[in-house]
Amino acid sequence: MTVLPLARDGRRPRRPSRAPLLPRLGGDHEGAEAAGDCGFDGASFSGAVFNLSTTVVGAGIMALPATVKVLGLVLGLAMIVLGALLTEASIDMILRAGRPPSGPRATSYAAVVGEAFGSVGRALLQTCVIVNNLGILVVYMIIIGDVLSGTSPADGGGHHTGVLDGWFGRHWWTARSFVLLVTTLLVFAPLISFKRVDSLRYTSALSVALALVFVVVAAGIAVVKLIDGSIGVPRLLPEIANQASFWKLFTTVPILVTAYICQYSAHPIESELKDPSQMKSITRAAMCLCSTVYVATSLFGFMLFGEQTMDDVLVNFDTDMGFPIYGALLNDIVRGSYVLHLMLVFPIIFYSLRLNLDGLLFPLAIPLTYDGHRFAAITVGLMGAVFSGANFVPSIWDAFQFTGATVAVAIGFIFPGAVALR
Repeated sequence: MTVLPLARDGRRPRRPSRAPLLPRLGGDHEGAEAAGDCGFDGASFSGAVFNLSTTVVGAGIMALPATVKVLGLVLGLAMIVLGALLTEASIDMILRAGRPPSGPRATSYAAVVGEAFGSVGRALLQTCVIVNNLGILVVYMIIIGDVLSGTSPADGGGHHTGVLDGWFGRHWWTARSFVLLVTTLLVFAPLISFKRVDSLRYTSALSVALALVFVVVAAGIAVVKLIDGSIGVPRLLPEIANQASFWKLFTTVPILVTAYICQYSAHPIESELKDPSQMKSITRAAMCLCSTVYVATSLFGFMLFGEQTMDDVLVNFDTDMGFPIYGALLNDIVRGSYVLHLMLVFPIIFYSLRLNLDGLLFPLAIPLTYDGHRFAAITVGLMGAVFSGANFVPSIWDAFQFTGATVAVAIGFIFPGAVALR
């Protein structure tokens, strides 16, 4: 156990205003040694790219084909690329604001906002991140339950058979609550116990690979169906027949905003780099990777299902794909790879949630990495809240529309712009 040195008055040092959770790396080797990470020489370029990409590519990817259905193929794909460019610009704004000419480098998004707008602005941003991440994690667990255990009309939609139901039939151990409990204890609990974000670099790389598996399988199915003529060329432009259809175009904005939210992870990732000057290139590489995955998913998803594309395209893969031999296997591969991807994205989002909640509740306490009891209490409390929400929130889209239209916009664009103007 690492023992903090005492100040002259006998008290332990308080948390610096710019370091709510992380020991400072990237040039400050004393911070690394104080955290007990003498063997950690800083995060690599590839690990940082995968961690940032994993923050981006989450549940929102499954709503993008429906977004393209509303906007049309040309406008929809253009908006996805525009979202990546705007996100890269907003991250660059807050990173530059966190590198003052004199003084220490900021290690969190909240620290940057706190320097610009004081403790009130800092608390407001932390509240936005907490609400956004908590809602996203609840959505992740709901989708995991839907995919593994299936849904029924009582859940607010039609009946859809889960992967476990299809394999083993309906049993008590395939019920949603039990499956989510086992997932929490065996998958989430070990992954959210890491105190350093770079420790998740391998699971992040695997989660990106699983997202690519989904894209490859969907692309293969779409190409085969396009060749045999069972699907046609998708609609290129939006259909605007009346005023209602025009206003419907704007319902896609919350989904596009939510799909790229990752600003709260930029500073923790930068603070662990061997060379923090690489962060701009890391951001650009991550946005290129994520926009490529998003464009491919939207393109092939809309090509496959056309006007029948559901709000959650994963529901479409519960139907007969027209392959008599391998149809069921392909459906299980698509759904299974996606649910595993969400399981591996979960700890990255949880990391920032825990960081901001600790900074909001204990702004003057020592860093969380030094206090095992506080770390455990916050982790268990947040995980319990997410688990409870996943069992009681009726619809994932209520959560998406609320967070996408409110706190996600503030995190992604309002705060970065305000900091730049300040």
